[in-house]
Amino acid sequence: MFVSTGGMEIDIKKPTILLMHGSGLSHIVWSLHEQFYASQGFNSLAIDLPGHGNSEGPALKSIQEISDWIKQLMKEININKIIIVGHSQGSLIGIDFGSRYPDLLEKLVLVAGSYKMPVNQDLIDLAEAGDEKAVLLMMKWGYEGSKAFIGGNPVKKIINSSREIREILAVDLNACNNYKDGKDSLEKINCPTLCIFGDLDKMVPLEVGNKMAAMIKNSEKKIIDNCGHMIIFEKAFEMRKLVKEFLMK
Repeated sequence: MFVSTGGMEIDIKKPTILLMHGSGLSHIVWSLHEQFYASQGFNSLAIDLPGHGNSEGPALKSIQEISDWIKQLMKEININKIIIVGHSQGSLIGIDFGSRYPDLLEKLVLVAGSYKMPVNQDLIDLAEAGDEKAVLLMMKWGYEGSKAFIGGNPVKKIINSSREIREILAVDLNACNNYKDGKDSLEKINCPTLCIFGDLDKMVPLEVGNKMAAMIKNSEKKIIDNCGHMIIFEKAFEMRKLVKEFLMK
């Protein structure tokens, strides 16, 4: 199990943020975030789920299994309560965890998330075949317009082999596709929740996000302009500011 802490020791007296990456990705997606939150007085933990990044083992096959794994992780690092900041699939995990383990969750931030994330069957088929076209499709749908990245697109750098596409990305996409408890889970979330959406998100259109936010008690919603699904890259600094304001309340 690999956890990046933003260069700081874990202090059990501080509130703890768990940064949850999306399908097929790793802690690297939080590179513009983890040190920032650590500098604001939080334990900032960017994790690699099993099989992802630097964490060993097979990828977990369901959203519920991942929630249970987080509960076990908390026990191992002696943390009693967490704040989950989840992007995309990470939002599904946050929703499930918040509904099943409400006493362990202090606050919840859902970034480009929805309570259900059906995945295009063509994308699943490509991923299960280990075809790199799956990654290209994800990037096409994931960004607003044609983004230029210094040093290349980060998604392609993280998911860069046929094995990773087949054994990690495909498993994650199926976990999202098969998660059917979202609507019921939303109604069980009691903690303060922030929902952040990009106005040009093709994967979680704004009307879907608005519907989800309206179903969560004690929630607030923020919309970032000129932004697609990959808010954590596209508008990292704007997102960080919104999250900080929410957490400091």
